[in-house]
Amino acid sequence: MANQSEMKVSHKDKSHSKIAALLSVLFMGLGQIYNKQYWKGISWAVFELIVLIFAVRPIISGVHGLITLGEQPQVRQRGRIIEQGDHSILLMAEGLMMVILLLIILAVYYLSVRDAYLVGKLRELGQPVSDFKTSIRNAWDTGYAYILIAPTATAMLLLTVFPLVFTALIAFTNFSSPNYLPPRALVDWVGIEQFLRLFTMESWRGTFLGVFSWTIIWAVLSTVLVVFAGLFVAVVLSQKIVKYRKFWRNVYIIPWAVPGFVSILIFRNMYNGQFGVINEMLRTVGLNPIPWLSDPMWAKVAVLLTNLWLGFPFWMALFTAVLTTISKELYEAAEVDGATIVQQFRKITFPIVMVAATPLMVFTFAFNFNQLTFIYLMTEGGPTNANYNYAGHTDILLSWIFKMTLDNGQYAIASAVALVVFLIIAGFAYFNLRNTKALKGDV
Repeated sequence: MANQSEMKVSHKDKSHSKIAALLSVLFMGLGQIYNKQYWKGISWAVFELIVLIFAVRPIISGVHGLITLGEQPQVRQRGRIIEQGDHSILLMAEGLMMVILLLIILAVYYLSVRDAYLVGKLRELGQPVSDFKTSIRNAWDTGYAYILIAPTATAMLLLTVFPLVFTALIAFTNFSSPNYLPPRALVDWVGIEQFLRLFTMESWRGTFLGVFSWTIIWAVLSTVLVVFAGLFVAVVLSQKIVKYRKFWRNVYIIPWAVPGFVSILIFRNMYNGQFGVINEMLRTVGLNPIPWLSDPMWAKVAVLLTNLWLGFPFWMALFTAVLTTISKELYEAAEVDGATIVQQFRKITFPIVMVAATPLMVFTFAFNFNQLTFIYLMTEGGPTNANYNYAGHTDILLSWIFKMTLDNGQYAIASAVALVVFLIIAGFAYFNLRNTKALKGDV
């Protein structure tokens, strides 16, 4: 009889974790109260009460607005607004915020259930249960790192994740001018219609492929040119036969020291077909002027040359610093073996400097892929291409998106393009960072 009683008690003890977790599922804090952690249980219960009183109705309303995007259109009579109506985009933003809030509440709810379950496990093992002060102290000790990164994580959530998700959601609507602009008209969910337009309609597909091709060419050439120009200048200035090397390095760093937008505007005036300095110099020596900004090919050459001028000083400074770390004994041994300067560069200098340059080249490529400011200030995407929708010959994907949104009100398809751009850049960055030895500690 005694053994049966002990077995029943033992079986009952083993159920502490399940009972506590179940009670916390029913209402936050009940599991902690069951585990005799009364102040902790009251704290969890107060949190759920606050949520039930103040957050449930806004969450339900926000999710409903996110699903429907509004039900009451604006009513006008004789040019006057009789009924303001629902603003679909504001409802989408509010609904998305409520979904994020709901996910945070569910995460806290999960932590409550998990805490009750783990404390119940301690009771089953016969270990003492911590009081409220000890629990707070333990939470501070174990969660100190998370507390420190919480402000940054919150800022990332609001300033990065929220805009990305919001942009992605717009891509699945018909939000565009002139027929679907709230609050005058409601916006509807249309699924993947914008993506189908982008890849199946000839005009949109031709524009996307053309702009995408030039974006890739621009990103690759603008990265490779500045990297190898910077490497060339750094290697030349590292030679012993060059005098006043510090002076030359300071001279070459000036383009990087001048604000970029100032240099871009100066170059834009220099490339002017009528009164630009470059064409005036060409006329002086008897050559025909070049239509730098009005001809598609020369416009692309102009933006690449200007970017080269602005970008190579950074890489020159980087490679100069890397070259100083290379042991001179390597070059001396190579000279003894009869290696030429070119062979020394190919076998010693280039492999070493590229270890430091490769990760930065990946980031530079991604930066140039989204270089809106430079393209907009330099050419505004021109010259005009009659075969493109809202794009010019030098427009990259981001400047095309800029034009579609701010100038033409094509928000939905612009968001679809932005989502495609994000997936391309994210995939490229992930692949390269996974396969870059310099970022994996395999150097």
